[in-house]
Amino acid sequence: MKALVTGGTGFIGSHLTEALIRARVQVRCLLRKTSDVKWLKGLPVEFVPGDCNDKASLEEAVRGVDWVFHLAGATKAIKEKTYFEVNGLGTENLIHACLENNPRLQKFIYVSSQAAAGPSRNGINKKESDSCEPVSVYGRSKRMGEESILAHAHELPALILRPSSVYGPRDKEIFVLFKCLSRRIKPCLAGPRQCLSLCYVQDIVQGILLAVETQAKSGEIFFLSDGNDYRMEEIGDIFAHAMGIAALRIRVPRRMVKGVACFSEYLFKLFGRPCILNKDKAEEIVQEEWVCDITKAKTLLGFEPRVPLPEGAGLTFAWYKKEKWL
Repeated sequence: MKALVTGGTGFIGSHLTEALIRARVQVRCLLRKTSDVKWLKGLPVEFVPGDCNDKASLEEAVRGVDWVFHLAGATKAIKEKTYFEVNGLGTENLIHACLENNPRLQKFIYVSSQAAAGPSRNGINKKESDSCEPVSVYGRSKRMGEESILAHAHELPALILRPSSVYGPRDKEIFVLFKCLSRRIKPCLAGPRQCLSLCYVQDIVQGILLAVETQAKSGEIFFLSDGNDYRMEEIGDIFAHAMGIAALRIRVPRRMVKGVACFSEYLFKLFGRPCILNKDKAEEIVQEEWVCDITKAKTLLGFEPRVPLPEGAGLTFAWYKKEKWL
């Protein structure tokens, strides 16, 4: 079997690439000029230069592969339109490249995000059948990518996966929390009732690999998480315990989160760089409920998360220490 992975140099993509190689799948990665291949260095990977916003570059990338795993996307950007150009139009371009250059494609897996569905409400875990109410530009752009998949589901064997918040080695977003904890600070950003779904990166990879084997009909959507809901305070406690430290819990009002995000966004724009905490990300952070239901993934994919949060936190912290991030 041969697979194309877009976003293969990123956090989840690099772990997926390694797993495919272990499964003796030939891997081809779409590589932008700015891509850093440090996680894939030395691996038997075929690199094809290209970009999802460059239609011509996708023709060679999709030819001859059995599976396409589309993970490339913009998670932060200076301009709002960049999200839609990359996550929306870039997905549409890749779909058309497959339809025009690889009519025998067996499976197209689009790795979307829980952000595309929006937060859950009233203590009820979000299901795939619920209406989508994204609260951020990022979420709306990922939903745009989903809509492109759904529009072509009758002619493309495609599935959509919506991971919850993903953590593990190489992740830079959850690293911010570890960094705060290393300074003995345990932030609580949206009040004591904030609840999240999480999933260790290797379990997400397992879900992605199960998706290519399933007989589920094209266009199906699946949430992926470890099956548990966690209060943000509980997450901080578990991570602090994994680090072997005691930290002071500090509650940060929503207004302060948004204020810091506005200042950070303004400052980074001056330097011409996107920032991790911008107004868009702040809007997601202050939501109280980001919990999803993975019953469908368990039933149709056979998805069974294996790494509980305390174990995953320990593995992640050990990697940060080994790589001298902490």
